[in-house]
Amino acid sequence: MSKLIVAAAIGDCVHVAGVLSFLQLAEEQGFKTVFLGPAVPVGRFCEAVAGLDADFAAVSYRLGPIPAGRLLGRLQERVRADPDLARRRWLLGGTPTVAALARDSGFFEAVFSGREDLDVVIAYLKAAATGGRPGFPPGAGSRLKGASQAGLGLLDRIAGKSPYPLLRHHFGRPTMAETIDGVRKIAEAEVLDVVSLGPDQNAQASFFRPGEQDPAQDGAGGVPIRSAADLLAIRDAADAGNHPLLRCYSGTRDLLRMARLLASTIGNAWAAVPLFWYNVLDGRSPRGLREAIAENQAAIRWHAEAGIPVEVNEAHHWSLRDAPDTIAVAAAYLAAYNARALGAHDYIAQLMLNTPPRTSARMDLAKMLAKMDLIETLVGPDFRVYRQVRAGLSSFPPDLAMARGQLAHATSLGMALKPNIVHVVGYSEADHIATADDVIESCKIARGVIRSTLDGLPDPAADPVVASRRRELRVEALRLIGAIADLAPTGAGDPLTDPGVLVTAVTLGYLDAPQLKGNPAAAGRVITRMIDGACVAMQTESGMPLGEGPRLAGLTGLAAKEVRRDGYLADLRPAPAAPER
Repeated sequence: MSKLIVAAAIGDCVHVAGVLSFLQLAEEQGFKTVFLGPAVPVGRFCEAVAGLDADFAAVSYRLGPIPAGRLLGRLQERVRADPDLARRRWLLGGTPTVAALARDSGFFEAVFSGREDLDVVIAYLKAAATGGRPGFPPGAGSRLKGASQAGLGLLDRIAGKSPYPLLRHHFGRPTMAETIDGVRKIAEAEVLDVVSLGPDQNAQASFFRPGEQDPAQDGAGGVPIRSAADLLAIRDAADAGNHPLLRCYSGTRDLLRMARLLASTIGNAWAAVPLFWYNVLDGRSPRGLREAIAENQAAIRWHAEAGIPVEVNEAHHWSLRDAPDTIAVAAAYLAAYNARALGAHDYIAQLMLNTPPRTSARMDLAKMLAKMDLIETLVGPDFRVYRQVRAGLSSFPPDLAMARGQLAHATSLGMALKPNIVHVVGYSEADHIATADDVIESCKIARGVIRSTLDGLPDPAADPVVASRRRELRVEALRLIGAIADLAPTGAGDPLTDPGVLVTAVTLGYLDAPQLKGNPAAAGRVITRMIDGACVAMQTESGMPLGEGPRLAGLTGLAAKEVRRDGYLADLRPAPAAPER
């Protein structure tokens, strides 16, 4: 049965906008509400609470702290003297000074000062509606001690905050001390749900190979994590404020060892593992392409078996290298397809906006909607998809005032995609690595935008230009996916998860990008241009746009000529020998 909240502005307070807003949110979460009005005497309010048999009694007072102290004192005396009133659950909303008095009294189950964002109130109401005595945030208690529990807090928080998305932000300073202090400061600010740790390159590539680390590069690009103790120290720092969840990238080598370590120390909220990357293709590790795909797939399977949600951060890597939008859409599908095939049940689909630079808002939305159209064909009882949007790094100018504007714009654009998670990119990224203060400010900018968009945005799917491009990308991406599947030899297994097929698709240029030219593991033949805000493949001779059919037709003869008898091309660069110890 629905629970009843009886509310009023008490004493001589006539300010009711806040309490009425709270009751509206409560009704949206399934509560019944009764509002008694402004300036209700304490005695009459208590009589109404008992007479209506309220589950919750919510009082509002927005005047000075001195009269508030006297008024709240009388209320508490009345309630404590009456067992029937004392069994109700008491809430208060007021100015920050009044709220501070109420918290110090220990009398109220929940106190709201108006400084909380909507997600805090929604999370409280969602949990309270189920009969528990919740604290915020949901899932905070699932700080994990082992892999079998990893990731559970993420799904709790998504459910608890909906329709408000979770906020995630990347953070990693050049020293452990600064990172630990920063994580604690961010947690205490209560503006962020997920701290995404950014290790330095030594940690990403050589955490388990200390002899290969270059001390001169310590702290380059992130925090120099060197031991499990370092991760535990960061986890302990996050046990403050709203207890943000922690997550960390997979590393660029030794992915399975890193997966186990992150699960057992920080309780990795979800895994971020690529399909084609972190190898000779992008120079982030010495792994060969075929070796990397197989190891990446093994890491995805391990997280799936451990019950940890998975993000395959794939499609935007192609767009970051100026690949045609069609390839980015196809790559988004391949990533999700592999995650499902490898056993993942909860999938985070990352949608990076503003990539490549000069992508227009219309073309951005069309590309992301086309990605989700294909990804969501995979959804079923055992495969759930959560949308995560973010701004593109290269879209941020070094001018910090303009960068704040870009963060607000990208957040608003992303909200049109109805995300479950907003990956906030610090506005300072083009100028300096984000400090804790930068993270907090960036999150507040994003929160301000999110709050103003939750009541409704224009539907991008209704824009005829967006709809047309969305259909075009969907058709073209399916043509490319079908062509990749046809690369498999007769009698092979699932071609879209076969490392040999996937390597062949890259080597022949089915999956290609201009910035891969000269790379020993890729074709690097495709030429792209930004046309009307979209990234499209171009014909070499005429300089005209090149559809996927003609582009693939030009690669078919090459495939027939170069593919070996077993149907696959060899990885063009063998994996390096293991270093001597």
